[in-house]
Amino acid sequence: MIKRNLLIASAFFTFSWGIAQQYGGMWIPTELNEKEMKDLGMKISAKDIFNTQKPSIKDAVVQFNGGCTAEIISPKGLLLTNHHCGYGQIQAHSTVQNDLLSNGFWAKNMSTELPNPGVTVDFIVDIKDVSSQILDDTDNLQEPELAKQIAKNIEIYKNSQKIENYQSISVKPMYYGNKFYAYVIETYKDVRLVGAPPQSIGKFGSDTDNWVWPRHTGDFSMFRIYADKNNKPAEYSKDNVPYVPKHYLPVSIKDKAENDFTFVFGFPGRTTEYLPAIAVEKIMKEIDPARIAVRDVALKTLDEKMRADDATRIKYASKFASVANYWKKWIGEVEGLKKSNAVQKKVMYEGSLIAKNPEVKATLDQLNKLYNDQAPYALNNAYYGEVVRNAETFALANMYSNYITSVEAGRMDEKGTAAFKKKLTSFYKDYSAELDSKVTAKLLALYANKTDAQFLPAGFDKYKNDAQNITSFEELSKNSVITGRSQVNGAALNGDIEKAFSSQDKLIKTIKKDAVYQLFMSVKDAYMKTADPQFTSLQTKIDALQKTYMAQQMATDKDRKFFPDANSTLRVTYGKVKGSTPKDAVTYDYQTHLAGVMEKYIPGDYEFDVPQKLIDLYNKKDYGNYKDKSGDVPVGFTATNHTTGGNSGSPALDAHGNLVGLNFDRQWEGTMSDINYDPRFSRNIMVDTKYILFIIDKFADSKWLIDEMKIVK
Repeated sequence: MIKRNLLIASAFFTFSWGIAQQYGGMWIPTELNEKEMKDLGMKISAKDIFNTQKPSIKDAVVQFNGGCTAEIISPKGLLLTNHHCGYGQIQAHSTVQNDLLSNGFWAKNMSTELPNPGVTVDFIVDIKDVSSQILDDTDNLQEPELAKQIAKNIEIYKNSQKIENYQSISVKPMYYGNKFYAYVIETYKDVRLVGAPPQSIGKFGSDTDNWVWPRHTGDFSMFRIYADKNNKPAEYSKDNVPYVPKHYLPVSIKDKAENDFTFVFGFPGRTTEYLPAIAVEKIMKEIDPARIAVRDVALKTLDEKMRADDATRIKYASKFASVANYWKKWIGEVEGLKKSNAVQKKVMYEGSLIAKNPEVKATLDQLNKLYNDQAPYALNNAYYGEVVRNAETFALANMYSNYITSVEAGRMDEKGTAAFKKKLTSFYKDYSAELDSKVTAKLLALYANKTDAQFLPAGFDKYKNDAQNITSFEELSKNSVITGRSQVNGAALNGDIEKAFSSQDKLIKTIKKDAVYQLFMSVKDAYMKTADPQFTSLQTKIDALQKTYMAQQMATDKDRKFFPDANSTLRVTYGKVKGSTPKDAVTYDYQTHLAGVMEKYIPGDYEFDVPQKLIDLYNKKDYGNYKDKSGDVPVGFTATNHTTGGNSGSPALDAHGNLVGLNFDRQWEGTMSDINYDPRFSRNIMVDTKYILFIIDKFADSKWLIDEMKIVK
């Protein structure tokens, strides 16, 4: 439990928040602290970053496919993002015979660029503070009436705005609903793959190096935006032409130095910087460890098969990377929260707030009680959610459960069924029932052993032995319709899906009798009855109080500048190029080089192999214009920019607004920055533009792409 010390050292707070303020923060681009940015070295103005009246840097930054960030680097719509952001598209174009993941891909001209149906990029046209409109008539309202009134006000606001038919408006809450902002968005739908290095470059170091510094990964891929003849958004067509941007980023190959100013412009996903100490303690001691335990089992089982079979490796490559990503992040987050003394720092900060505003104490007392009351339900929620997510057979069963519920409630029409079949087809494409039966069996055992009996179906003790589960669950899987290993309506669901769906009544009756489905439903029903209502009810109360606590923090701590938590909206974060000293006697430089790639090289290794051509270029020192003052090619660098998921692919820019790097990761010792930014450890990791251009030019022989760009030397 938290030990509270209300004897606050005010000098400590002034010092610690002063440092964090200088480098921490994810700022709405219409509300930048221009003075501080210029004090740190920025040479351009805030209007050069975000301007609705003339072209600005925001016109070159897009949200890529709803999750990552990308940037335009040529007047012909050439788009740069991370290799791991484009991984799904590279995988989709790969086969065992034509393995683009392993071999890379480089279009020789625009006519050979590869279309990617469904992939979109979003431009932010404008941002407005609409708090007064959205919070109108909400004084003294409580949930659920408050949510209804806000939803009504959002619709009224959207309907009052005049936008083009290819634009949309999204209204987002900030500061836990204390403020609201409206975003005008333009979405382009014809996005084509232009180039990607082999994963031995783009994913070099793979899971071993993920979240780790020093880093030597060329984590980039290239796409191009296409538009209609009027430069407007259009569905894919061979008649579309390269998009002409309002602004594109010049690419700098100047040397970097420690303490150079940098800023990152992108779409960070989610942070929770303003939680009370009790919430941070629960995450650190209970929630994250539960998530880690589930993914640990799933990853080990998948990895064993993927290393032994190329077809499985290709099929599961993107999913494995996705599962491993946050598994390792959570491990670092727990260690970072401990090392940065995050809980005690929060306790002390809460004490300082109470000293200034006694009303804060009542709010925190209520939050502490609610979090403790919620703890057993929250832990079950973490285990259940991760098991269903990572046991793919259970994920499938859950999809069918939701479908059947919708059909029986009369909510599933032909359009909805067609969308569901499309979703299933996509799922089965990269699903191995035989492999996942082992994963699911092991996760059943973990769930049975880690979950309190009150949350489990009757007789669930029999699933505590994973060796027994593997044998018994494989029998269920082999005879299951939902796994695609047995037929319904004369067809397998992972084969002729139209025939399998030819009689909806028979399909539903067959699924309901399916032993795998029944096992899953017993787990789901137990969770929905014993944990979910309690967890959700308490979370609603926590959320309402968190809004109050957020408002109290902002009203009480007058000396602190507050930024809203990340919520996948466009933000600017800024800092300086800098190394770090994360632990005693360990010091990291801010820059890595190609020589480090060769030091890690292990011939034939899954993670650390190196293409022969890259070895040849290194041995010949054939670096062109891309070496730095050391005589080597810089690969990656770190800075104090405050980033998170969603910032993957974000441009890292210099004091003049030139592209100097491509954000792709954070240093493991600082992954707790989503919850507790600590300037001592928090570093974002970027691919150096010199390495990107070196690979495009010297390795890929794609100078035609370099010729499109404006290179700053």
